[in-house]
Amino acid sequence: MKLVLAIVNKDDGDEVITALSDSGYSVTKLASTGGFLRSGNSTILVGTEDENVENVCGIIKEKSHARTELIAHTSFFPNMLSSMPVEVPVGGATIFVLDVDRWEKA
Repeated sequence: MKLVLAIVNKDDGDEVITALSDSGYSVTKLASTGGFLRSGNSTILVGTEDENVENVCGIIKEKSHARTELIAHTSFFPNMLSSMPVEVPVGGATIFVLDVDRWEKA
C-alpha cells in the first residue's frame, strides 16, 4: 500500500481531483500555501495499491500544468525605487510516494 501525496497549483487542483475520482481513486484535498511566491496550492492525498502508483502519478502529471506568471519585483537603485515585472515558473506537480504500514477505513 502506498500514499501518493501531490502538491499542485490551486488552479489545477479540481481538474486533478476530478480525473482521479473518475478513474476510481479515493482522493482527499487539503488547501495549502507555500513555495517561493507563497501562492495557493492543493495538496492531494491518494491511498492506493502499489501497482496503481504509476497510473495515479500519470494522471496527476497530465492534469497539472506548468506555466509562467508575472510578479512585481522591487529593485532598489540609488535614489530610486523601481518595480519591474518578472516572469517566474509556477504550476506542475511535486509528487511524493510513501510506504503505508497500516490503512483503515472506519
